[in-house]
Amino acid sequence: MYYPEELVEEIRSRNDIVDVIGSYVHLTKKGASHMACCPFHNEKTPSFSVSAAKQMFYCFGCGKGGNVFTFLMEYENLTFVEAVRMLAERARIELPALEYSEEARRASEFKAKLFSANKEAAKYYFYQLKSERGRAAMQYLKKRALSDETIVHFGLGYSNKYSDDLYRYLKNLGYEDEVLRQSGLITMDEKRGVSDKFWNRVMYPIMDVNSRVIAFGGRVIGEGEPKYLNSPETPIFEKSQNLYGLNLARGSRKDFFLLCEGYMDVISLHQAGFSNAVASLGTSLTTQHAKILARYVKEVLITYDSDGAGVKAAQRAIPILKEAGIVTRIVDMRPYKDPDEFIKALGKEEYQKRVDQAQNSFFYEIEILQKDYDLADPEQKTRFYNEMAKKLLIFPEELERGNYTEALAQKYQINYESLRKLVNRYGAQGESIRVAQETRRYQNEDTRRKGKPEEGMRRSQRLLLTRLIEEPAVFERIRGVISPEDFTEEFYHDVAVMVFEELEKNGSVNAARLIGRFEDTKRQRQAAELFSTKLNVPMDEQGRKKEFADTVIRVKQNSLDAADARALEQNDFGALQRNMEKRKELGKLHSSLNLG
Repeated sequence: MYYPEELVEEIRSRNDIVDVIGSYVHLTKKGASHMACCPFHNEKTPSFSVSAAKQMFYCFGCGKGGNVFTFLMEYENLTFVEAVRMLAERARIELPALEYSEEARRASEFKAKLFSANKEAAKYYFYQLKSERGRAAMQYLKKRALSDETIVHFGLGYSNKYSDDLYRYLKNLGYEDEVLRQSGLITMDEKRGVSDKFWNRVMYPIMDVNSRVIAFGGRVIGEGEPKYLNSPETPIFEKSQNLYGLNLARGSRKDFFLLCEGYMDVISLHQAGFSNAVASLGTSLTTQHAKILARYVKEVLITYDSDGAGVKAAQRAIPILKEAGIVTRIVDMRPYKDPDEFIKALGKEEYQKRVDQAQNSFFYEIEILQKDYDLADPEQKTRFYNEMAKKLLIFPEELERGNYTEALAQKYQINYESLRKLVNRYGAQGESIRVAQETRRYQNEDTRRKGKPEEGMRRSQRLLLTRLIEEPAVFERIRGVISPEDFTEEFYHDVAVMVFEELEKNGSVNAARLIGRFEDTKRQRQAAELFSTKLNVPMDEQGRKKEFADTVIRVKQNSLDAADARALEQNDFGALQRNMEKRKELGKLHSSLNLG
């Protein structure tokens, strides 16, 4: 489905990207661009660039980029249509009824089939759980003290021991192999044939915020590996964009969420009345998870396992949540391992007390840090105080840092002035060091990202396209000499077609509009990266002309090489002769470009 291209362009042009992104992140003007710390990955040195001239953004750290629609789709987890609607409302533009392109219609219908297949699978698994085949799975769930109501509420099920039972069932319902393959429910292998992804497992349907089944988690019954198995990512399921139980928790009317590690913790908490429990899906908490949580609540209570792995997971999650603007506290479940075990042992009333007493996340981190030191030993005690002083530097605001310094001085019986001076000393010494370290780290990351050898041909095509975008006046110098067909790299060819079309029609290139013509977000990122390329061209005019001429000749030579290869393959000696004549003209072409 789509809105007319002219309307989409009007909506984009009426929503300045600097204003829109500036309402989400703090932007600082730097030269022709605006910079910020990237909202899509954790960083301290800004690498996120927003161009007012090009109406696009690009992060040199993680590689995400695009136009204003792309930003909202990534940041707010919206579809393109939802982003258009949001920006239309912002610009007070009334939208007409949706139109459908053939491609959009097919994509929409295919996704609808994936949702339908997953729904039918959930119904089938639930039926199997209730049947004689599912007796062992039902006994397992009952042993975990789950009520019939809870089993129904979460749609729990069972995948039986037959390796292709679900496949045959869904085929009988009329689903094509390609739908089943991309649903993540079926595995297709040339040697082993077709088999169900899950078998002999208790099944946990995973739902999106609209309560549509998008994937599954499965826990093996009896012996077997892996113990837990999750659906692969599919066109309707992305782990970093979904949280287990969010479809239920968002209606809890609580002003905070309980963040768990696993399915059973969420289910047990909901059964006990804590309907605001959610969990990440088979992966550590990500920046995107935090952004999703921030849409619903301003506070999250981490209730991870109390073992070593759970503590480390909590320590990783705290800064991610803080970066998203979420107040974080930690629920202490000791001596029990997890919420499920705790509630079974002590009941929901005692768990509520632990929730009420949840610890400030910074004090929790200091408490974990303290376990590495023997405070009865003066030397280790001094080292602990020094490490604590360094940790206090995470608070940039002096008042907040002072309040935490005072609280820790009282708790660990340190003279407040001594601790404050220690913090300030590390602040003065460490800021320049930290900045240098961050700079080196991002330089290293950039080197690693760009350090893969890029074939000269691809680099020349990239540089020529970038030059045409940055300096459209040079188009006149290659008109009739270079065409989109000379860009042999598929993606660069697609971009070249658009760039040449814009230059012929308008005499300039609208980068934001070109980005929007790619429906695939991966392609949008590639285009944004291309349009953000820094040109290292000579400062003097003659040097710039020579650099441009060299690039054009390399692109043309490569194009002729590719044409020769095709001609030889097809025994087309006439084409080879024509290409030879064109090669003879390259010297003259280089001279004319160098002088032009």
